[in-house]
Amino acid sequence: MKRLLALAAWVVCALLSVNATAQNTTPIKIIVPFTPGTGMDTIARTVQPQLAERMGQPVVVQNMPGASGNIGADFVAKSAPDGNTLLMGANTMLIASQLYKNTPFNPVKDFAPVTMSAYGTLMLVAHPKTGIKNVQDLVKLARAKPGDITFGSPGVGTPHHMAMELFKLETNAFMLHVPYRGTAGYTQDLLAGELMVGFLPVHIAQGFVKSGKLNALAVGSLKRHPVAPEVPTFAELGYKNIDVDLWYAFFVPAKTPAPAVHKLNAELSSILQQASVKDLLGKAGLDASASSPEELGAIVARDYPRWGRVIQLKGIVAD
Repeated sequence: MKRLLALAAWVVCALLSVNATAQNTTPIKIIVPFTPGTGMDTIARTVQPQLAERMGQPVVVQNMPGASGNIGADFVAKSAPDGNTLLMGANTMLIASQLYKNTPFNPVKDFAPVTMSAYGTLMLVAHPKTGIKNVQDLVKLARAKPGDITFGSPGVGTPHHMAMELFKLETNAFMLHVPYRGTAGYTQDLLAGELMVGFLPVHIAQGFVKSGKLNALAVGSLKRHPVAPEVPTFAELGYKNIDVDLWYAFFVPAKTPAPAVHKLNAELSSILQQASVKDLLGKAGLDASASSPEELGAIVARDYPRWGRVIQLKGIVAD
């Protein structure tokens, strides 16, 4: 009898061992809902090798662009909640999901937050020929001549566009939006003076500011950015609600078990806090930053209705 019990115990242990080994060979997918070369893609591919080593599983980065990120996000929302499918998300999904009609997922209810990964600060700039040297100049001119001031963006619903729409709401000013299809043409016309004002990532904008090609007005972060320490925040200028930082974060499908979420959080947070990773992302204009799932969840819960309000009040719809 003792022999049979010992044999049974051995079989159970062997089966558990085989199962654990099989589970470790299951690849973890990081779904990037935009094309290669974007900020999201850079973050995902930066953490990929270390995450694979730490988790003991292969990690695959899969680009799934379309519908301003909604296609990839929906894929993750409908994936098995087993911790093996992650969304490399951003605050853009809170915007895009409300720009399109009948979006098949809810970015607040259908995902479990894992950790913040990075921030990207936007700077409001003006072409020197406008004579606009600060935010006060811009607001005064926009109110005096509604519609005369043109601002551009890489497209409808992009962070650059939404940041300016929020600025217009908070300052009660009207300016004419000129949407482009991508960043290159928008930036080129802003530098040429074809557009009067607009938002640019701080790492890009500051180079043009230093060369005198653009005037820096304010940064959209809660505190001044080390790349441009002399440029004030909107909060410093009296506009407390204009916090328009881009943020990037990892999510998994809702109902993913808490232990799996916490394991991913611990490993990703450790990777993101490394100096080498911070340096690598910094060169791409991204400020690495980790968080707890709860902290990220609070940011999502705050930003979703905030951008929804802007979209509704301004009547913004996807192209």
